Amino acid sequence: MILQFFGAAEAVTGSMHLVEANGHRVLLDCGMVQGKRQEARKLNSEFPFDVMSINAVVLSHAHLDHSGKLPLLAKLGFDNSIFSTSATRDLCSAMLRDSASLQEMDAKYVNKLNIEKRLPFIKPLYTVHDVTTTLSLFQTLEYARSLEILPGIKLTFRDAGHILGSATVTLEIAEGQEEKKVTTLAFTGDLGRNGAAVVRDPDILSRADVLITESTYGGRYHGPMSEAKEKLARIVSETAHKGGLLIIPAFAVGRTQDVVYHLHELMEAKQIPLMPVFVDSPLATNVTEIFRHHPECYDEETEKLLLHDGGKDPFGFDMLKYTRSTEESKRLNDLRKPAIIISASGMCEGGRVLHHLRRNIGETKTTVLFVGYQAENTLGRKLLQGDKTVRIYGEEYQVRARMEVIDGYSAHADEGELLDFIAAIPKKPERVFVVHGEPDATKAMAAGLSRLGIGNVVIPARGERFEIS
Repeated sequence: MILQFFGAAEAVTGSMHLVEANGHRVLLDCGMVQGKRQEARKLNSEFPFDVMSINAVVLSHAHLDHSGKLPLLAKLGFDNSIFSTSATRDLCSAMLRDSASLQEMDAKYVNKLNIEKRLPFIKPLYTVHDVTTTLSLFQTLEYARSLEILPGIKLTFRDAGHILGSATVTLEIAEGQEEKKVTTLAFTGDLGRNGAAVVRDPDILSRADVLITESTYGGRYHGPMSEAKEKLARIVSETAHKGGLLIIPAFAVGRTQDVVYHLHELMEAKQIPLMPVFVDSPLATNVTEIFRHHPECYDEETEKLLLHDGGKDPFGFDMLKYTRSTEESKRLNDLRKPAIIISASGMCEGGRVLHHLRRNIGETKTTVLFVGYQAENTLGRKLLQGDKTVRIYGEEYQVRARMEVIDGYSAHADEGELLDFIAAIPKKPERVFVVHGEPDATKAMAAGLSRLGIGNVVIPARGERFEIS
């Protein structure tokens, strides 16, 4: 068996790992890179391998840094199976179409500016048609079911507790001519937290001879969920008192639903003022409907709220409005009273949140609240680290708004939670590869694994290749 790491190696985004066994090639995730625009666009527009040589894709979950290059893979000729849970497939249907639409709209907007500046036109990486082709390739497999996806390669998904439908991946790989040697390769994907809103806690792996683990929050520890909710209440109340606007850039999947869930609880308990809450994202609106269609992924509390008679819908309370059309979104520009706008993208790299930011970050009454990880070189990271001027759609804006962050809403396990998850595997992995983290995080995670008594820990570089005997 050979492993090669093409994305999220010494970086957070662009998850893509290649497994070669029994003469077959399986791609674990096929994600987009986010960060420096020109560098990201170059990496996102090509593949470092022959697309036609890939026999199957196994997708851990629907976030674009794990799924966002699938339409380009299909556009370039890949026509084999993409394996995921059914919830992940449904989310990809919404998210990939949204990604294609945004690329087309952003290209149109930027090209309008480029005409004036006499700059070359840009093209979207893929279109909605390419997404339709991609969706026809999905084969779904539910949690704890096993399937031989290629000769000698058996796949099992387990709940990763990260977002709806997210999964850890286990591949049981039987190699050899007469006496088959079975090696269990496990991949955490993005691992969630215990006690998160809406989704269930991560399921423990039963075996992992070789483990590929994320390390997003290596060396860092989250506060408890209760603290996140208390801090949200404080920030909402302070912004309302100033008469300002609270803008929350949030991933349309998972983070938006978690924040809405807690805003519902806080208003019900009269812990924050009653004020309008706008989810200004057609994608988040569609995704929330998908959430309602997958109760098999709920934790017990959410199941009771949504499914039992007389339960209150935390995704549809009185002060909450979902905006779909561009006209509805534009009307939010006229808000003159305290309000909350939750809008994608979570790292401020595209979508409607950019329009809200460019109109409001110059106002001292505005608060921008980050509730998720901000990758290096993204607009979100620049705002969070205190840049006084930022560029949005090629134009420069002064930053006078107040920046806040709540790490407790992270859908990623922190270092302690990751190490506890790995320590719970009945037999220690023989080799561990640490990915999906910035250099300090991967080093901290590797050190933590050494403390667990795991000797063979590697932080792979992009493109690095390893033979597993």
